[in-house]
Amino acid sequence: MKTLMNSFFLLFFIQISMTLQAQNQTNYDESKVPALVLPDPFVSEKGVIIANLEDWEKIRRPEIFNLFESEVYGMLPKDFDEISFELVSEKKNPYPGLAELEEVNIIVSRNGKSHTMRVNLFLPKDKKTPVPIVLLINYLPAYPDGKLVDEDFWPVSELLKRGFATASFHAETVAPDLADSYQNGIISTLYPEQIGMPNGMKAYGAWAWAAMRAMDYFEQHPKIKSKKSVLVGHSRTGKASLWASANDPRWAITYANESGCGGAAISRRKYGETVEAINTRFPYWFADNFRKYNGKEETLPIDQHMLPGLIAPRAIYYSSAKGDQWADPKGEFLGLKLGSRVYKQIYGKEIQFPDEFESIQAPIHQESVGYHIREGKHDLSWTDWEIFLEFVKKNL
Repeated sequence: MKTLMNSFFLLFFIQISMTLQAQNQTNYDESKVPALVLPDPFVSEKGVIIANLEDWEKIRRPEIFNLFESEVYGMLPKDFDEISFELVSEKKNPYPGLAELEEVNIIVSRNGKSHTMRVNLFLPKDKKTPVPIVLLINYLPAYPDGKLVDEDFWPVSELLKRGFATASFHAETVAPDLADSYQNGIISTLYPEQIGMPNGMKAYGAWAWAAMRAMDYFEQHPKIKSKKSVLVGHSRTGKASLWASANDPRWAITYANESGCGGAAISRRKYGETVEAINTRFPYWFADNFRKYNGKEETLPIDQHMLPGLIAPRAIYYSSAKGDQWADPKGEFLGLKLGSRVYKQIYGKEIQFPDEFESIQAPIHQESVGYHIREGKHDLSWTDWEIFLEFVKKNL
């Protein structure tokens, strides 16, 4: 056990050292950001101008989706033979006065093999009719005292008081967040044919797959209004939440907090964390094909401003922190501002963003699209949740 712990901390410190080294070499000077020449979401690969809903949904959206799948995130296989749900009782309910706790094993089988993931679900006690659900994809280390919830990161009691059911699963239950073991979950067990493929499933695909399996459980639950569903991810799981929602139209609102490179931020800006930096430190997150663009972001056939269009017309929300320059707050804002054009031009949503990022003084809560930036550093805080829940109130 001691040897395993020593190995874990060694890997952790190596990762931190690599991050600090990369950050020391990183551009934080806006004057050094290249002039942005971005792929046009409204021009097809054959040069067709996309100006209506039919052409968007039949021509351009599939093209953009296929490019993200092939060149950025990798495949997210959706087939399996059987899924079942098992209630267990291992943890003490930390909110006995507010909620019913369901600890759920989701068991998925394919080709004679099965994998089990765990979802922890809190249902408000005082509700007699089905309620909306908020799912958080968690990646924080397990709490040493065995508790289920860190209210600073996952404010269960506040969500319950506002009438939501809320659930979480840990990313590690489907794909460990380590380069040498990320396959030791659903990839090697259920989808081994993905291993070695240049566009094969990696960790983000696995985490997105798990969000979809959680939704399978919510859909059949008599106390959950699954059509009023909210998917939330922070940082690395913010990227995964966006890819999950692009693959699965069952999410009504998708929230990516400080998701940065490969998530909300435009890669071509080469500000903060770059494609090369993220692929070097985390080669198991994205498809192998994404490495072709290390230092060559301008050759990407797509960029992150095209990702919101895969989720439209369902609601999408981004947030940033002023002290989190590594995630490129301006790039995150621009990714959503430019991406919101699909909502406005194709789906007719009423959307108006400020001309300049630097002029933002308050949260931007539009029809189906929202953004805020707060003081502080990289974190999913109660401030983020509180501002986001105002957007939810208007859009769910």
